[in-house]
Formats: sequence, C-alpha cells, structure tokens
Amino acid sequence: MAELVFTKLQGNGNDFILIDEIGGELIPEEMKPKFASLYTDRRFGIGGDGVLFLAKGEKVPLRMRIFNPDESEADMCGNGIRCLAKYIVDKGYAKDAFSIETRAGVIEVTARYDQEEEFTATISMPAPKFDRKDIPATGTGEYKEEILEDTVYAVNTGVPHAVVFVDEVGSIDIEDVAPPIRNHHTFPQGANVDFVEKRGENLLHIRTYERGVEAETLSCGTGAMASAAVARRLGLVGDTVHVETVGGPLTIRLGEKNEMEGPARTVFTGSLEL
Repeated sequence: MAELVFTKLQGNGNDFILIDEIGGELIPEEMKPKFASLYTDRRFGIGGDGVLFLAKGEKVPLRMRIFNPDESEADMCGNGIRCLAKYIVDKGYAKDAFSIETRAGVIEVTARYDQEEEFTATISMPAPKFDRKDIPATGTGEYKEEILEDTVYAVNTGVPHAVVFVDEVGSIDIEDVAPPIRNHHTFPQGANVDFVEKRGENLLHIRTYERGVEAETLSCGTGAMASAAVARRLGLVGDTVHVETVGGPLTIRLGEKNEMEGPARTVFTGSLEL
C-alpha cells in the first residue's frame, strides 16, 4: 500500500486537508474530486471544509487548487490561501512575500510570525465585481429576492456571493434560509450566502453558508471581502473593515488594493494508506 502524507490546517475554523504535490502528482487528476468527498467527511474521513492541493504553477512558482466536499472545484478561497501560505513558509518553499496561482488569478501573499509564534498572512484579493451582465440586475448588482423581505446583493470576490444585511445574525436559521438563495436561478453557478450585521463603526459580524460544503462554515474569507465590499458601496463602512466571523476576526482593506489579513494554524499532520 502507498502512504500519503497530509497536513490539516485551519483559518478561523475554516479547515482544510492539504496535499503537497510540489514533487509530483500524488492523487490522479480524475480522482481529486472523489478524494475530497471521501476524506473531508468528519465521521468516515479526516474531516474538513475542503482539500487544498499545492503544486508548481505555470504563471508563478506556486499554485493552489481547492476541491469541495461535493466534488466541485472552487476558483478561490481566502482562508485556504492563508493556510496554504503557512504551509509554504513552514516548509521553506518561500519566505515572507510570494505569489500563489489560483483559478481566480495570481494572489500576492505577505506572511509573518509574531513574538508568540502566531502566523498571520495578508493576501491580495480579486477586485469585487458587482456587474452581472448575464443576469437581469441593476447597475449596483442589487435585486429583490422573493424569499426574503431584505435586499440580496450580488458580488463576486473570486467566487459568487449573495450578501444579505440583517438586524441580528444570531437569529437567522441559516440552514433553512440560505439554500434557496444559494440555488436561486439568478446564480447559474450557485453562490455563497453571507448574512451580515453592522455592529459598530467599520465593524461587521457575518455568518456564511458555503456552496460546495452545503452548510455553514465557521469562516469564509471571500465572504468577509464580499460583505465588506457591499457595505462600503452602500456607505456603511470605510476602506478598512473589521469582520467578525463565527471562527474569529479578519481585517479587510478596500481601495486600489483589496486585501484580507488573518491567521492560520496547523492542526496536525498524518498519513493515509491508499
């Protein structure tokens, strides 16, 4: 039997299995989706919100791919990038500044350890896109949703998001309310659904239902960026926004550069007999 080494990492509770394929392919291309569905299972597998594959890039030396539990491949993952960045630094593949290729473009990373040996990464993010030319919508990307009385805002931050502002995020039955929005016909590829509460100046609390996982996750980096971008567009926040996710805080910076800053931690390493 072949032995496959893996690393488990998490960014604000958004957790991933990482497979290092820098030295060559370990999981055949046609098996990657099924591998993700099998081993992200929290009872019969390792458990996780997705599987990260680190490989050599075509545009830059390092490349990330991410597969969801439902076997789909995502274009981008903000928390996943930070987890990958920690692994890259720990392995010595790069130091404090480097680039990672994704299907959503090349992401710039600045990484550091503080005095307590806690890891933090600041990553560039795709500019939020509000135009959905293939879907009837206003110029702001705003439209009325039959399911909710509130307005649903559509924005793409590397992956499509539906953003809904609510009075109290804690009162939302997310597993009931989110799926009809996530699967709504105006999102041909589906969408992550972010419920957002403004709690103070430049402070947002969010909960996110993620497509591909098909459940609420403890944190979503692209969701934090999407929520902050919509809030800024509406004049609710400034250029620097503090976003509290269920799993912990993220800092979003918007403007000429769009950046996200947050932690990542290694949970454990292990091996599988395949």
